[in-house]
Amino acid sequence: MFLAKAILEGADRGLGGALGGLLGGGGHGGGGGGGNIGGIIGGIVNFISEAAAAQYTPEPPPPQQRHFTTVEASESEEVRRFRQQFAQLAGPDMEVGASDLKNILNKVLAKHKDLKTDGFSLDTCRSIVAVMDSDTTGKLGFEEFKYLWNNIKKWQCVFKQYDSDHSGVLRSSQLHGAVQAAGFQLNEQLYLMVVRRYADEDGSMNFNNFISCLVRLDAMFRSFKSLDRDADGQIQVSLREWLQLTMYS
Repeated sequence: MFLAKAILEGADRGLGGALGGLLGGGGHGGGGGGGNIGGIIGGIVNFISEAAAAQYTPEPPPPQQRHFTTVEASESEEVRRFRQQFAQLAGPDMEVGASDLKNILNKVLAKHKDLKTDGFSLDTCRSIVAVMDSDTTGKLGFEEFKYLWNNIKKWQCVFKQYDSDHSGVLRSSQLHGAVQAAGFQLNEQLYLMVVRRYADEDGSMNFNNFISCLVRLDAMFRSFKSLDRDADGQIQVSLREWLQLTMYS
């Protein structure tokens, strides 16, 4: 068996949030990661979390995709409007690929000059699509895109709040607090791994890398919780499941 420490300490967080707003310029002001992998004894991977993963409560994952014309009576008018916006953005297939996502996000960023970013690269958007693509179509459907959109909206506010000097980057002294404010309580070892993967050499992190990092963390927590069916902080997966989980992300 592979024995790997997850090194993930969770904290409850509310990731609700308003829909829309970004296209109108609203808001308040590439994938990695790793772990210590031990002896190979067989084709099963057993992850043991140092902190109870059940203590971390991400938002429910995007529900199973329905046809875009399906509108439940319980949907608010705001969600209906967002669905209509998505239909205009997504095109005939009603899904958003990496190129579409890049165009959408960069149009949004163009309205936020204070973020001081050159925009998301295609490779970054491919990584975002991969970790959010719950049905492995290679694209994001409405529910997946809405989930991502909500989180980006929220994390944009966190970034602006902690970028107190309006430099357009989170410096090392600001970054730890920003990650915590986004809902992730990471121990020192995992935090340093995140910094090495997503931050610049001086320890600062721009908006693009901040969003990429949090999208990946959120996806990994959701994957762990979905596999931790008895909520005991441990999961067991086959080698094939391990490869599917790690290679397409």
